[in-house]
Amino acid sequence: MKKEWFAAKELTGKDGLPTSTQGVHGMARRLCWIKRRRRGVQGRAVEYHIDSLPGNTVASLAMNEHSAEYVYTSHQDPLAIWIESYKQLREPERETMISFIVREGISEILNRLRKSDDS
Repeated sequence: MKKEWFAAKELTGKDGLPTSTQGVHGMARRLCWIKRRRRGVQGRAVEYHIDSLPGNTVASLAMNEHSAEYVYTSHQDPLAIWIESYKQLREPERETMISFIVREGISEILNRLRKSDDS
């Protein structure tokens, strides 16, 4: 996800979180969530870092995030599209993606080698 900080209002009712802002703030205090003052807002408004949120909440937020739209044409370089997509990932997501590609790539190479041996 690109967005890392969320106001309590944005988090209310998401998977596993209370349905009121007061409830979200209370949960954040109990679980010692990482927080910071909200910029451009008067008063004591805070926002919470995504790394503090429960996993199912993060997944729910990611599903609702608008992803970049890519329309592939023959004039676009697929590598450039891949690089731009990769840049939008957070570091843990990048590691997961690379791990998956390496694992699946090696598996496919082995399958092809086995098929060529059988021929």
